[in-house]
Amino acid sequence: MSSSITIQPNLLIERVLTIEIVRVTERAAVSAARLRGHGKSKDSDQAAVDAMRRELNKLPIDGTVVIGEGEMDEAPMLFIGEKVGNKTGPKVDIAVDPLEGTTLCAKNMPGAIATLAMADAGTLLHAPDCYMDKIAIGPGYPKGTVDLDAPPEENILNLAKAKGVKPSEITAILLDRPRHADIIAAIRKVGAAVALISDGDVAGVIHCAEAKTGIDIYLGLGGAPEGVLSAAALRCIGGQMQTRLIIDTEELHARILTMGIKDPKKKYEIEDMVRGDCLFAATGVTTGPMLRGVHFGKDMIETETVVMRSVTGTVRRIVAEHREFGKFHLD
Repeated sequence: MSSSITIQPNLLIERVLTIEIVRVTERAAVSAARLRGHGKSKDSDQAAVDAMRRELNKLPIDGTVVIGEGEMDEAPMLFIGEKVGNKTGPKVDIAVDPLEGTTLCAKNMPGAIATLAMADAGTLLHAPDCYMDKIAIGPGYPKGTVDLDAPPEENILNLAKAKGVKPSEITAILLDRPRHADIIAAIRKVGAAVALISDGDVAGVIHCAEAKTGIDIYLGLGGAPEGVLSAAALRCIGGQMQTRLIIDTEELHARILTMGIKDPKKKYEIEDMVRGDCLFAATGVTTGPMLRGVHFGKDMIETETVVMRSVTGTVRRIVAEHREFGKFHLD
């Protein structure tokens, strides 16, 4: 007598993602880490992309990349619309940034990560690789505490009030870019502190939800792919986020129409960018506040990864020792 087991789609997603996507980000991180400090941003990005693509294609999924990386910078990419997986499992949407912080990796500076999010098909925002205006805070605040359309100083004051502290006890994190000069001035005018990062706004948003970082709010323009990945992480661990795509060329306007985006000025909440169950994983490339970087030992490679699931709110930190040294060389 034969028997069969029916697995609900969300359980299958969990089984695939919880361990299998960790392997994907681990391989991408190790490949990029081999070029840490070599000053070769595109080469390290290409290495991470190649490794991530190779590992994704081993997974029992029928996946579509809906958030790719690299278009804006003409870097190597897992392109939007690319099919991945061996087609034997569930249909899923995938968002990737195989190497967030290419400059950080090239200069061997803190905070470079390999990251990926996966969700049921049709539940991740399809967006081009353009700029995105963002605001994010951690969990525990009333809905509407901050608003993307409010002035920065108003958001700082409202957040301080909701937190029960003075504005001087609020720290905002932003990318260190000339375009943010006015926002930085407004934040400092009300007495709040500013933490500037050279790259890595996925980690920057996640820092808002981590008490140990001392970061309270993320503000400013960054990449749209990073925005969707950040939203996936916050959907897992809690927090608020609002975004808006910056559609400032006719080419981008035509592109979003093909992606099904009808309103270029729409303000997105987390639930608009990531619906249903999703998982998020990130592996450290260079050691930073969130994750330790890849360590190359004599007989093993060590990695640290965080993997999260939205439906349970589970956050796992996986410190792995890879003794398959030759196999892990990814040749």
